[in-house]
Amino acid sequence: MNFSLLFSHVLLKGKSVLLIFLPFTFGLPALRRTLLWRSIMGLSGLLSGHRNSVQGSDFHNYTSWLKQYPSGLESFESIMKELPRKKIVVFLDYDGTLSPIVDDPDRAFMSPEMREAVREVAKGFPTAIISGRSREKVKEFVKLRNLHYAGSHGLDIMSPNSDNEANGVSYQPAKKFLPKIQQIKRVLEEETRKIEGALVEDNTFCVSVHFRHVHERELAELEKKVETVMEKYPDFHVTQGKKVMEIRPTINWNKGHAMEYYLHSLGHNDTDDVVPLYIGDDQTDEDAFKVIQRKGHGIAILVASIPKHTNASYSLKDPSEVLAFLLRLARWRNSTAPSITTPSPNI
Repeated sequence: MNFSLLFSHVLLKGKSVLLIFLPFTFGLPALRRTLLWRSIMGLSGLLSGHRNSVQGSDFHNYTSWLKQYPSGLESFESIMKELPRKKIVVFLDYDGTLSPIVDDPDRAFMSPEMREAVREVAKGFPTAIISGRSREKVKEFVKLRNLHYAGSHGLDIMSPNSDNEANGVSYQPAKKFLPKIQQIKRVLEEETRKIEGALVEDNTFCVSVHFRHVHERELAELEKKVETVMEKYPDFHVTQGKKVMEIRPTINWNKGHAMEYYLHSLGHNDTDDVVPLYIGDDQTDEDAFKVIQRKGHGIAILVASIPKHTNASYSLKDPSEVLAFLLRLARWRNSTAPSITTPSPNI
């Protein structure tokens, strides 16, 4: 019996019906069971798809959700009220935060307006981009100097040097895994090449398998192929983003660690005078949100147009609201806030 199809059809009839079929998932492989559970819980999943806007009956749920995770735009004044004497360090995800989620991952371009907004923010605050993309790829997308860039979900970190170029000191905690990562990429490319729409992306320290263009009838086969390949690599694990499966080394390092690394390298890790401000939309950004939550100070903002569980305190609906928030932050900085450093104007 094809339980994946069973779940995809039952999902249309409401989550309450799904509870009847939960016992049937226990015989499924671990990855498939995880993805099905994500579908049940309303998270972006292999079978459930991703809803990009708030529509119909979802509107009431979203407005209720906003009471718990209020808009960062509407709450801007209250957020910043206690911060004029604090030092802010800004952390930003890329896909879904600075750029929209698009069908072709190679065309996830940020708008000129967003680039200018990030440029203005970086003039006033140390600013880091922490992305699941390779560091070089996200750097090519952003096209700004004097930023900190971290790729592969924080596994490839680079900070600008004194010459104002983003090619300074690096930190790569998963460097020893590079040969295996390249091997996994080659095997996945071979195993998935006959599945129309599947795309294997090399992100240096992780491998991404995109399935946005894969037909629904082939999703289970793709998932099985990825799972079969990864059974041979026990020191790696698979997580899921928006229409993508991510393969990463299983080490104690994530975007939260990358954020702490930057704060430490700036000399501001253990002081209440420094406030990390992190904006992201992905499940991997939750690791950074958890660090802020644990520290007890900082600003964690989830970018989401549908209700979802998060460790963030505030929300923004989509990249257009991120743009508005960053422009407002830059204006606020120019009028009130001191900076940690004095960034070069040549950004």
